[in-house]
Amino acid sequence: MPAPRISFEFFPPKTLEASFRLWETVRMLAPLRPDFVSVTYGAGGTTRQLTHEAVTTIGREFTLNVAAHLTCVDATRAETLAIAESYAAAGVTELVALRGDPPKGQGGFAARPEGFASSLELIAALKDTGKFKIRVGAYPERHPEARDEAADIDWLKQKFEAGADSAITQFFFEAETFLRFRDRAEKAGIDAARIIPGIIPIEGWAGIRRFAQATGATIPGWLDEAFVKAGRDGHEQLLATAVCTELCDTLLGEGVPALHFYTLNKAHLTRDVCFALGVKPQVALQNVA
Repeated sequence: MPAPRISFEFFPPKTLEASFRLWETVRMLAPLRPDFVSVTYGAGGTTRQLTHEAVTTIGREFTLNVAAHLTCVDATRAETLAIAESYAAAGVTELVALRGDPPKGQGGFAARPEGFASSLELIAALKDTGKFKIRVGAYPERHPEARDEAADIDWLKQKFEAGADSAITQFFFEAETFLRFRDRAEKAGIDAARIIPGIIPIEGWAGIRRFAQATGATIPGWLDEAFVKAGRDGHEQLLATAVCTELCDTLLGEGVPALHFYTLNKAHLTRDVCFALGVKPQVALQNVA
């Protein structure tokens, strides 16, 4: 089986220590030559400038194709498109267009006056510029605000119709979750090859479990039990590598061509899983005098 296409997600650092960790993570993963890497955007636009700095620095220093997250939150249409234009001016050709999460304490999303009311409006406006490849989010399990799974599929189809080029899914823990979602998407007329499954390497089960609960991802009982036991035995890292590798291998065996890793700015587990899947570092040849 050929090695899969891969991509990575990072988040912008807020402290000097976090900056060093991000830099080290990118340094370790860049030799795997991902299709692209993405940099997230904090809830309520709280990391807008940090995201821009991280995107441009990673692209410049590591010659990686960087996709910047862009949301509809807390900005007018003109302000949001000006941010997009600043990315284009910096040589960024890919954006991850999202509605975005509201600031903490605000409750549900509320569009700002003269702002984009939904991701569909943002996608269409970015498409009209003709300057970007547009990636969007997708949900293999029901989004907390969706009435049912069918509504999620319909919304994803509308995103593609608005101009999206590909979609990256929320993370999940069992291959069947994605494969059933893929079947529903194909039945609705969506080209499933344009949907990239999001994979989260389990660097620490307690933290990932809380993250899953917050996002509505199903936590399989067997996985919870396995990590509790592995934690007692001191084998959590071995289990994490095995679980993530098996999940990815199953997806690849079902014809999935690409994987997107939510790294949480930690490199080792993601790198080990990529190695196990046959993704090897590509070292540029040095000129020898």
